[in-house]
Amino acid sequence: MKIQLALDRMTIEEAVQLAEQVRPYVDWIEVGTSMIKEFGMESVRVLRTRFPEKCIVADMKTFDNAAYEFEMCYSAGADVATVMGAAPLVTVETCMEMGTKHGKQVMIDLLHTSEIQRKMLSQYKEAIFCVHVSKDQQEKGDQQQSADSLHSMLKMFGEREQKIALAGGISLKSLPALVPANPDILIIGSAITKAAVPVTAASSIREFLFSWKGVSRDE
Repeated sequence: MKIQLALDRMTIEEAVQLAEQVRPYVDWIEVGTSMIKEFGMESVRVLRTRFPEKCIVADMKTFDNAAYEFEMCYSAGADVATVMGAAPLVTVETCMEMGTKHGKQVMIDLLHTSEIQRKMLSQYKEAIFCVHVSKDQQEKGDQQQSADSLHSMLKMFGEREQKIALAGGISLKSLPALVPANPDILIIGSAITKAAVPVTAASSIREFLFSWKGVSRDE
């Protein structure tokens, strides 16, 4: 179970400083949509350079112009780029083709997708599927509502073949309700980035995952 650190609403240097603090406790580093919109591919290039051992995710949320956008992300050093599952199927298909071409991964964001769309997307066995409660929904509700929404959305997969990522207001408090579903990736933003002491928050989340799996830190 990987921890993906979501870096959003900050400068590139702030992102680097924060990621450096929690480096031992996270597996993947996400260059968030707002950073990419404000600073472009430079944000991806800098994070790639500063954290060569980490998987770098470019959260593009591509909806169109797939080949061009994914080429930019992969060329800038991203290991994973994201496409919206609600996009036209030809767009998703193009993203998958670009991932194969570059030997990289594609994450399909299931935000605001219908059951029919999810069934169509299930053909992409190599993709990572992101079960996502939106930022707007989080800000209008509360952490418990976000956790409940994620738990409910997870049920649509049942016995799954695909890798699953969870995103949306995940915190140490909500983890006990989410980890029994055994997601492959936990995307965590403000619970770490806005914590009084980010390194303490990140290490506590990592410790919980070790404890839940029954694995000591020395193994």
